[in-house]
Amino acid sequence: MTRELSMSEAIAEATVIAMRRDPNVFVMGVGVDDPAGIFGTTRLAHDEFGDARVFDVPISENCLTGMGVGAAISGMRPVLVHARDDFLLLTMDQLANHAAKWSYMSGGAFSVPLLVRAVIGRGWGQAAQHSQSLQAVVAHFPGLEVIMPASPSDAKGLILSALTGSAPVVCLEHRWCHGVRGDVPEGFYTTPIGRAHIERSGNDVTLVALSQMVLEARKAAKTLEAEGVSCEIVDLRTVRPWDWETVCTSVHKTRRLVVADTGWTHFGVGAEIAASVSARLFGHLAAPVECVGLPDVPTPCAPNLEAAYYPNAATVVQAVKRTLGQARVGGADDARAQHVKPFTGAF
Repeated sequence: MTRELSMSEAIAEATVIAMRRDPNVFVMGVGVDDPAGIFGTTRLAHDEFGDARVFDVPISENCLTGMGVGAAISGMRPVLVHARDDFLLLTMDQLANHAAKWSYMSGGAFSVPLLVRAVIGRGWGQAAQHSQSLQAVVAHFPGLEVIMPASPSDAKGLILSALTGSAPVVCLEHRWCHGVRGDVPEGFYTTPIGRAHIERSGNDVTLVALSQMVLEARKAAKTLEAEGVSCEIVDLRTVRPWDWETVCTSVHKTRRLVVADTGWTHFGVGAEIAASVSARLFGHLAAPVECVGLPDVPTPCAPNLEAAYYPNAATVVQAVKRTLGQARVGGADDARAQHVKPFTGAF
């Protein structure tokens, strides 16, 4: 049985299901017990389990992550929630040097089943310190798994996989995806971490997209379909480990690849995928790989600069046309211009 939920509702449901199944699951983070419940994702769990298992914490990210690592090693299943992923940078010693390495250094004697949830993406002028997408930073470290759901059903399934697995997982949720609605199965199920999803079949070009850029890829594919271009969309779902087999199979068919990421293009996830596919399919590609992402500057604050900074469906369309050898239509402003969501609160 399925019913329609928003992504935030699906995450909330996954959390409650995991906590009912396993008394060792608990949730901590700044604001997780607030009536708003981190975009509504922790409210259900707090209502059912109260302060004993869903509790607010001081703003001390590195210390809290260390507590989570210790609790996980001791047999608990902590869920640490950050309203913005920018503050993961304050936790990197614990994530990269402890959570990621304990299983390896102990010869498998210890596992660290820690789930870190963090919100990424643009807001209402949140600028350089509150809007970053740090998946490339976190995914750089072996031992950490990084998931980036784009649909409510995947968000629920991936989080339940994380909360029943043995590895430390970082879940990056785009704030613009929290309101996306879709069919979500009832009850317990898991979505495999490390396996991409072919969202749309096509023959002319492969669009590999992450998180909110999956939504932009859908719009781009519809625009291009009207012009006679058939796009295959691959929702990567997981950044580490990433499903290179599914991506390469698709690119082998289409011979063209555009990667749409929410982060910077330089040293980013798109660059990693482009390098890997180019190495595996050298000589088979009909055009150079195109990477769509953020320009190589910090995030601006002013709405007019935001509109020029963030990629969207039009940006993806232009990238596809370049792989097809078609002339660029419109300028950079035309490709990136988009509406700015109004102020709705501090998060």
